[in-house]
Amino acid sequence: MIIVDEVGPLATIQDLGRPGWFDSGVGAAGAADRASLRLANRLVGNPEGHAAIEVLLGGFALHAEQRVTIAITGAPAPATVDGTPVGHAFVLELAPGQVLRLGYAPVGLRSYVAVRGGVDVPPVLGSRSRDTMSWLGPEPLGKGDRLPIGPAPRALPTVEFAPVAPLPADLVTVRAVLGPRDDWFTDAAALFDGGWEVSTDSDRIGARLERRTGRPLTRKDERELPAEGMALGSIQVPPSGQPVVFLADHPITGGYPVIAVVIDADVDAVAQARPGVTIRFVRVVSASEPAGRA
Repeated sequence: MIIVDEVGPLATIQDLGRPGWFDSGVGAAGAADRASLRLANRLVGNPEGHAAIEVLLGGFALHAEQRVTIAITGAPAPATVDGTPVGHAFVLELAPGQVLRLGYAPVGLRSYVAVRGGVDVPPVLGSRSRDTMSWLGPEPLGKGDRLPIGPAPRALPTVEFAPVAPLPADLVTVRAVLGPRDDWFTDAAALFDGGWEVSTDSDRIGARLERRTGRPLTRKDERELPAEGMALGSIQVPPSGQPVVFLADHPITGGYPVIAVVIDADVDAVAQARPGVTIRFVRVVSASEPAGRA
C-alpha cells in the first residue's frame, strides 16, 4: 500500500482511459497529459498505460508501507523525500515510512506520480481513470486513502533520468485543423489571429479561453446545431464567442459549432496551460502537414 498524507487542490487516479464506450455515452477520460503519464510509467518499468496519480498544481504527499520505486513527471512541482530535494523525471526509491512531498509547480498544471506495479484500484469499464464529468472511476483522493500497488512487472527500469523540455510559462503554441463547422463563422481565420488567455474557469473537461489580442469570433449562422460527436481537442465556440478546447473528460456530444480541432500531438500542451497563459493557434491542413499561418 501507499498512503496519501496530503492532497492539494485535486488528485485523481488516471491511466490512458476507457476508449470504446462512446456508443454507450461514456467518454474515454484518462490522463490529461498522456505523454507525461507514459514517461512516468516507463521510468519505473511499467507498461505505459498503468494507473498513476495525477496531481493538480501540487500540495500532495504520500508514504509507502514497503519499499517502492516512484517517478514524477509533468508539471515540475518541487519534490522532497523526508525533506531532501529530489529531481524531476528521476527514478526514486522510497524506503518504508519515507514521505514524498510535492510543492506547488511554478509552471504547468498537472504532475504525475507513478509507482512500480501501478496503482491497483478496481477498474471500471476497463479503466482505473477518474472521469470528473461522468463521475466514473475511483473517487478523487483524500487524506488517509490507502492505495494498493499492483505486481511489479518483469521489466526493470532502463534509465534513472529522462531529460524533458521545460514547460512554457507564458505562451503555448498549438496546431489546429479548421472544421468541421468553420463555415458557421464570418471569419474562421480569426481563431489564428493574436492570442487567447486560459481562463480560471478551466478543468479536465476543457480549457476555456478569453480573447487577449486579435479579432473576435463571430457567427454568421445562428441556426440551432443538432448535437454531434465531439473529439478530444475540439475547439467549440458557444454564443459568447469564447472558445473551449475539450480535454480528457470532455462530453461526447455537443450542440455548439466546432471551429477547429487541436491536433492530437498538441492536446497535452493545452492540458498543461494554466490560467493566465496565452495560447496561440497555428493553422495546419492535417495532423502532420503544416500550412501557412492564417
